[in-house]
Amino acid sequence: MLTATIGLLGSLSGCGLLGGSDDSAAEGNGPLEKSKIKVSIMPTIDVAPFHLANKNGYFKAEGLDVEIVNAPSGQASVTKLVNGEVDIAYGSYTPFFVVKSQGAADVRIIADASSAGPKSTMVVAMPSSTVKSVQDMAGKRVAITGRNTITDTLIKSVMKTNGVDFNGVQWVEFPFPEIAPALQRGDADAGFLTEPFITQASRTVGAVPVFDTAVGPTQDFPTAGYGTLGKFADENPKTAAAFQRVMQKATVEAADRSKIEPLLVEFAKVDPPTASQTGLLTFQSKLEAARLQRVPDILLEFGIISTKVSADDMIVKPAA
Repeated sequence: MLTATIGLLGSLSGCGLLGGSDDSAAEGNGPLEKSKIKVSIMPTIDVAPFHLANKNGYFKAEGLDVEIVNAPSGQASVTKLVNGEVDIAYGSYTPFFVVKSQGAADVRIIADASSAGPKSTMVVAMPSSTVKSVQDMAGKRVAITGRNTITDTLIKSVMKTNGVDFNGVQWVEFPFPEIAPALQRGDADAGFLTEPFITQASRTVGAVPVFDTAVGPTQDFPTAGYGTLGKFADENPKTAAAFQRVMQKATVEAADRSKIEPLLVEFAKVDPPTASQTGLLTFQSKLEAARLQRVPDILLEFGIISTKVSADDMIVKPAA
């Protein structure tokens, strides 16, 4: 049932391509309940602070021996968490809140990851497309990664704000790397992209931005974070707190763009010019209930979940 539930969400990284590494941090020491933990990550820009922490030995310094488990999508990452394959899972927020709303698992949020920065989540189109603005979106074919995900939800929000009917939109599903080619072939009139795919689409097929999806009600919208299960958080408060400290330290450091661009080249396999032009999301780490509540609220507004979910109840509070 869980797999089917998450499968409805499609594959959404929340941001752009950034691959993982199978290297684990060296075994550390410390008064933690559990020193060896498994963390599933996805190929997204959002995990740049995680890679930064791993490369710089921040996990080891806190006594954490981290085994990285690569997941191909958000649904796969959350499934690994719920099935007990990992202790902590990175993913876009949608599947975490959907699982919680349906009572499939006691999902908690242990660390934030990112918010949609200006022009980091956009609808793009070919110059020849009839879609020139949000007002042109009604009834058009729009490429997204999956129905009932952040991709179509953000688009619907912007359309609703601008008084444009989204009910007649023909949603066509493609993985992020295939959306630009689909636009070039004419298989879609417009498409939702995140970085570095926005920059890549511009450089490879000449796609142009139509509108930013992180504006108005969705400005600085929370896009992704790290989840765990209530059992892990309750039984391992010191371990959870250590993970939170590491991510906060690395997130502060990630504000220096010069430390992020090499990670895009190394893990995303993009060339240095693309890395230098890529618009970054806003990296986050600290969990703020009021900010995160925006996610389940908008999911409820558009019928992706049917019951109200409290973000505050899901937050793993830092141990004293």
